[in-house]
Amino acid sequence: MDVLIPALTSLLAAIMAVALADQWRRRRQPYQLVWCVGMTAFAVAAGCEAIAAAAGWSEPLYRVWYLTGAVWTAGWLGLGNAFLLGRTRFGYGFALCLFFAGLFTFLTPRRFPAEYGDVGIVPLVYFIVAGALAFAVAVATWLGDDRWPRLAAIAVVGASLLSIVLMVGTTLPAPGYSIDPATGAPTGAILPGELRLLTPFLNVTGAFALILGALFSAWMFMPKKRILPYSLDPDQPGEQFLFQLILSPFALVVDFVVSLPGAIRALFAGRLHSRVPATILLALGGLVPTITDSLNRFGSTELYALGKLIGVVLLLAGFLVSTETFTEVRVPFTGIVLRTRRGEQHPT
Repeated sequence: MDVLIPALTSLLAAIMAVALADQWRRRRQPYQLVWCVGMTAFAVAAGCEAIAAAAGWSEPLYRVWYLTGAVWTAGWLGLGNAFLLGRTRFGYGFALCLFFAGLFTFLTPRRFPAEYGDVGIVPLVYFIVAGALAFAVAVATWLGDDRWPRLAAIAVVGASLLSIVLMVGTTLPAPGYSIDPATGAPTGAILPGELRLLTPFLNVTGAFALILGALFSAWMFMPKKRILPYSLDPDQPGEQFLFQLILSPFALVVDFVVSLPGAIRALFAGRLHSRVPATILLALGGLVPTITDSLNRFGSTELYALGKLIGVVLLLAGFLVSTETFTEVRVPFTGIVLRTRRGEQHPT
């Protein structure tokens, strides 16, 4: 079972990565390519865990696992949502995710000083970079510039490249890897603090962008009942805009909850846009591994592998449910059509 769970996780993630690569080849949408990178990293990390369960850990395997799984996966999946929702006001949400990721990264070594050692001003630098990019994303969104995901990409791509540089320059103590003695789950305990701090930087940004972006997308396509109206019109007076911006997260949550009964009725009546259940599945697919990885951070590693399997199953299910994803079900990288599905209109 120790081998089976990560092996199955890797297989499912690889299947989704191949399907996304095939989509990008045909439609050239940036979010498809970005998601493909994220799911490829997911597949590689889970594959490393499966190989380690079968043959034992080694230093190269551990290094690849940490980069692809602990650092890259969530960040790239969340960035995919940014590109998917680039023409919406979700930029404010991504800016908030990025700011809190920087803040969490800054506070983490203060909460766990023994684990991160003397990292000097590195947490402050990460926080300043995150804050500056969050501000730039928010301003671009306010100006109606749908290129704000490119600013978000600076954070994810930059942190990914930095992680490679730091990993290459790191000398690991023997035996070259770290695992939990009770469960055998890998940990980052022997890695330098500068590298480990990139994990919350990308994971907080990516996981919350994936979850919030999926729920935001579901909200756009579901029957709505608004009881807390708000406006993010950039032409309104500054103080009024700021108040509406602060109000909007609370209004969205309240309106989303009160709209759920109508969405459920539409689902059973066959009138609910497929993107609603699809994106809710995507949100759950991001939430479950986030919870189990958080438990791992606090020493509870029992659900680590299972959480990733459940997460990739939900992500793949959400991917398959949406008819926007597959108007044609084909064998990837071929012209063989297995099934044609009727497209749906974007709600007005």
